[in-house]
Amino acid sequence: MLKLNINGRPHQVDVEADTPLLWVLRDQLQLLGTKYGCGVGECGACTVHVDGEATRSCITPVSAVLGKKVRTIEGLAGKKALHPVQRAWIAHEVPQCGYCQPGMIMAAAALLEKNPKPSAAQIDAAMDNLCRCGTHQRVREAMAALASGEPSGGGRHGS
Repeated sequence: MLKLNINGRPHQVDVEADTPLLWVLRDQLQLLGTKYGCGVGECGACTVHVDGEATRSCITPVSAVLGKKVRTIEGLAGKKALHPVQRAWIAHEVPQCGYCQPGMIMAAAALLEKNPKPSAAQIDAAMDNLCRCGTHQRVREAMAALASGEPSGGGRHGS
């Protein structure tokens, strides 16, 4: 049995140590917000936080997160309010199909936790997740609003 800390809660899972974290989250713990996209760490749909770092869970063996704190999209919001990135995503109407959005939100939150006022170049470098719907411009708008300190990230409909 492997002991994990997921979203601030202890979990024990009976899997091989080389099992990708993504499959432990989805299949063992039923945390379905983290998505499978490419399986090779390129698209970012599977992004979670490991000790605060944006991490591609499809290529991270579960053994690599033993003794570390893992946060998924399910653990991002507070008990009473959405995370500021989630609010900005809504305000800027970022999602279309939504499949890639949990990974994008997790990448954005990790960047902003390290650097609350990233430059446009830093946003572009950190937000390398793929989106087939082409919402990248709205992601940039939401991130720029957050970096400028706008409440809830401003947005097309205000906040």
